[in-house]
Amino acid sequence: MEIWINPACSKCRSAVDLLDAEGASYTVRRYLEDVPSEDEIRAVLGRLGLEPWDITRTQEAEAKELGLTDWPRDDAARGRWIEALAGHPMLIQRPIITADDGTAVVGRSEEAVREAIGR
Repeated sequence: MEIWINPACSKCRSAVDLLDAEGASYTVRRYLEDVPSEDEIRAVLGRLGLEPWDITRTQEAEAKELGLTDWPRDDAARGRWIEALAGHPMLIQRPIITADDGTAVVGRSEEAVREAIGR
């Protein structure tokens, strides 16, 4: 497993603590420092079964500066959203856990983290 985290995020710290408590084998990616490429974001979206706007933190200052809440949420705008996430990684929802079975979850709840562990 791999978990994308921001160490300043309490949800990320809780997810890592649960992974540790369960003895899960994983690697940590500090995605603000090791920024995912557009291709990596596309791959994670495919694993999540979500669209880029589904994992965008629209309340962040950067999102407001970009006017993301007014962007269309359709296939034509998908690339623009992915480009924004790659260019402004703070906008990516966290933590994201990619499981060994090729799936992924947004691990904001204990249940979601346990789901990833179970895979």
